Amino acid sequence: MPDTMVTLRNLVRRFGDFVAVDNVSLDVAKGEVFGFLGPNGAGKSTTIRILCGLIAPTSGTAKVAGFEVGPESEQIRRHIGYMSQKFSLYDDLSVEENIEFFGGLYGVEGERLQQRKQYVLEMAGLTTKRNEITAMLAGGWKQRLALGCAILHEPPVLFLDEPTSGVDPIARRQFWDLIYGLSEAGSTIFVTTHYMEEAEYCNRIALMYKGRMIALGTPSELKRERNLPSMEEVFIQSIEKEDAKEEAKA
Repeated sequence: MPDTMVTLRNLVRRFGDFVAVDNVSLDVAKGEVFGFLGPNGAGKSTTIRILCGLIAPTSGTAKVAGFEVGPESEQIRRHIGYMSQKFSLYDDLSVEENIEFFGGLYGVEGERLQQRKQYVLEMAGLTTKRNEITAMLAGGWKQRLALGCAILHEPPVLFLDEPTSGVDPIARRQFWDLIYGLSEAGSTIFVTTHYMEEAEYCNRIALMYKGRMIALGTPSELKRERNLPSMEEVFIQSIEKEDAKEEAKA
């Protein structure tokens, strides 16, 4: 596996006249927790869908785990885990049945499935809830189960698209503890969020606005460069500057 696990070069995605992703370039290193921060409609989820090989870019290139988006999207899908805010779980199945179902989708079978299932149950703290119907779980528990199902096949790159949306602050913080553990074990985590406080949890972040990447760096770098105390203020200032540029052009 390469040291750079995600690479974007001049990535563009248009839907008719609307530019959802506008000339984005960046690199994400192995083991990094990289955050895409921005409001709804900023282009975060569209970028994730491109990197997962679900939609093609209009122009530009992208690589994930050494494979090129487009020609090698099938290989990419075998080397990534994906989790969305909707969790993609089956509510009428038990916790254990969901794990077994996703194991089958990922080709995890036999003894390896048993080992991975036990790992997921322990990692997510769901051992005592293994027989509970998923629909009866609280949001935070569903979130942990969805993460466990996404990493059953031990993917080197994990995409988390707004994974903490709709859960309480305590569950969000516990979820980030799980993310740190995966990163320390060598997984590369690419996470989108619109929660400003979560930017502080990432090794580096890209600020996205109207499809464009308007800032890139560590949280401390971005705050220091602008002499501001919080990422929320950094983001607000960055947006105001972008809007001022657009007004000057008009």
